[in-house]
This record gives sequence, C-alpha cells and structure tokens, in this order.
Amino acid sequence: MAETPLVGIIMGSTSDWETMRHAADVLAELGVPHETKVVSAHRTPQRLYDYATDAAGRGLKVVIAGAGGAAHLPGMTASMTHLPVLGVPVESKALKGMDSLLSIAQMPGGIPVGTLAIGKPGAINAGLLAVAILATSDAALAERLQTWRARQTDSVASDPE
Repeated sequence: MAETPLVGIIMGSTSDWETMRHAADVLAELGVPHETKVVSAHRTPQRLYDYATDAAGRGLKVVIAGAGGAAHLPGMTASMTHLPVLGVPVESKALKGMDSLLSIAQMPGGIPVGTLAIGKPGAINAGLLAVAILATSDAALAERLQTWRARQTDSVASDPE
C-alpha cells in the first residue's frame, strides 16, 4: 500500500506541470509522499473546494499550489484550509509570471500564502520549504534535508575554472 501523501501539489492546468514537476522531484528525492492534481480555481471550483476542505482530513500537512495568470488557486486554497499553502507563480506568456507573482503575493491580511519565486526555482524551493516544514516534527526527514543541503554546498566549486 502506498504511503499517505503528506504534501499536495496542485496546479490550475496540465500546462503548469512543466513547472510544478520540479517540486514533485524534490519531494521524491527526499522521500516525502505526495500527490499531484489539476485543480483550477476558475474552471473546476467544486474540485478546488473539495480538495481544500478535505486536505487535512486526508492527512496532508502542506499544499503547494502553482498558478499562472490571475493565479487565484493558492489564495483560494488557503482560504479553505488551515494547512500551510505555498504559492508558486507559473510563468505566463503575457507578463512572464509577474502577474502571477503579484496575484499570489498580494493576499489580504488573515489569509497567508507563502509566495515563492516565478517558475522552476520557485517550484524547487516550494518543495524544499514543504520538506523544512515537515522536518520540524520528523527527525529522519530533517537529517535527509541536512544531507541534501550539505551535498548542494559541496557541489559549489571554489574556483571559477
């Protein structure tokens, strides 16, 4: 039997997967069970409602929500769950993700969304931030995260050539 997912990765459309797969890759590398779903705030509002309101009851601890354009998915999700929601602005064609970034970052007081960078770096960091949140109550995961970060540090050359 598969482990119960601890992190939910949701996105507004299948085209967002190219960005959001990087969060899934980080979670997989660090051994964190997760799920991925397409949940559009605009086109599938009932699916969003059901997902967000049932997330904690299904065992999720963190939700990573990627969205482009108007980018309502992270904020709407956060409004319907007490779980931490991490928003990843997906790069849009029209405004290169600045529209998404501002939409996610400008949440009203009382409905927080942790907002990451635009695109792939944001998705990677959302995965790492979800791991860090979970690691506060999981010593083995904290050790895996520390090892991952040490490998990253060790991979940085000290000389330019």
